[in-house]
Amino acid sequence: MATDSTAPTPAVVAAGIVGAAATVAGKRLLSRVTRGRVGSTDAYNVAKVTISGAIQRERGRMSPLSGSRGAAADTIVEQIHAADDDAAVAALLIELNTPGGEVLPSDDIRRAAADFDGPTIAYATDTCASGGYWIASGCDELWARDVSLVGSIGVVGSRPNAAGLAEKLGISYEQFTAGAYKDAGVPLREIEADEREYLQSIVDGYYERFIETVSEGREMEPAAIRETEARIYLGSDAAEIGLVDELGTEQDVESRIGDLIDSDPVVQEFEPSRSLTERVGLAAERIAFAAGSGVANTVAGDAGEVDIELK
Repeated sequence: MATDSTAPTPAVVAAGIVGAAATVAGKRLLSRVTRGRVGSTDAYNVAKVTISGAIQRERGRMSPLSGSRGAAADTIVEQIHAADDDAAVAALLIELNTPGGEVLPSDDIRRAAADFDGPTIAYATDTCASGGYWIASGCDELWARDVSLVGSIGVVGSRPNAAGLAEKLGISYEQFTAGAYKDAGVPLREIEADEREYLQSIVDGYYERFIETVSEGREMEPAAIRETEARIYLGSDAAEIGLVDELGTEQDVESRIGDLIDSDPVVQEFEPSRSLTERVGLAAERIAFAAGSGVANTVAGDAGEVDIELK
């Protein structure tokens, strides 16, 4: 039987399909890369910055559950500053879904929001706890859903205690220091009473600062904040005790922003600028997790480090 030598072979057809798919994917990726911080060229007057996941100084390891890396404070601050420098932006919307995180990164974001020249509204979606609430206290208003989780105005300090394990393994601890409390919190020996008191004083100091920050930002009495005892509340309950200003959907929030700027709100999400290599790498990591890789990733601090977080 004669064959048509000009007909494409299955291999050629397959290669063409792959090439077409790669071209489409490449165009989409190029579009995302070239758009920079802002997702479109349409007219807008409201900047939206999203804070999702644990708050930290830099991007952490990707979570195998959520496929996200947490909220990198420096990047978020950069986005808020970019919005503030954009002449088209009249208001800032900060969307929060975070359990909290590191103290100073949370405060950096709060300060950037407080310095924004225009109305600022924080909107709690699923969770706005601890460090997230610290950030929200720097905004003009805080909105939430009735079933959002809000609050947890408290501080956690922790240290591992591996003294028992070290003893079982025959490991002894010997360290040369200058200063009585230089090695306070080292996990290879039992903590002394005075060291525990010293470390607790640091946590207490952060807590007092947290109370003061929320009191000033939310115009609440410090005693009322202390009475929450770091509880987390449903949005409806948080609104009743003054931790939340209003309840509503994102559409309700946008309507409120429209009233504040006396104009129909057009929201534009401000996103971090990433290089082509970073975008491709992030996509590859997500694919790897979807395929079951990366499950063994762990996060650990330095030996002897006392971890203090808003959570």
